[in-house]
Amino acid sequence: QVQLVESGGGLVQAGGSLRLSCAASGLPFSSRVMGWFRRAPGKEREFVAAIRWSSGSIYYADSVKGRFTISRDNAKNTLYLQMNSLNPEDTAIYYCAATRGDPIVVRTSTSYDYWGQGTQVTVSS
Repeated sequence: QVQLVESGGGLVQAGGSLRLSCAASGLPFSSRVMGWFRRAPGKEREFVAAIRWSSGSIYYADSVKGRFTISRDNAKNTLYLQMNSLNPEDTAIYYCAATRGDPIVVRTSTSYDYWGQGTQVTVSS
């Protein structure tokens, strides 16, 4: 059974940093993409970043490009999201996600088959 467990969220002041972790277990061998999404209060879930380890390709939303860095430790089966220069607009529940296969599109939530429970990130002004 697949489990994705996020950690690392919390409260931080604007301009600060946080690192989110997602411990993965039970993923099928065919899984090729992992990513981060977020849902801000009153808004729909949106794409943040993804990594396709079959090719090493990395994808970012324009809103986080240059501030956030996605990475994966294969030995630990853990996905990370380093978030720098945080601002209040980054306040959201952050979700880790993984695919069952190797989809062409990685920026939409429907491409992902497995989801974590989410971790809250709150950025104060």
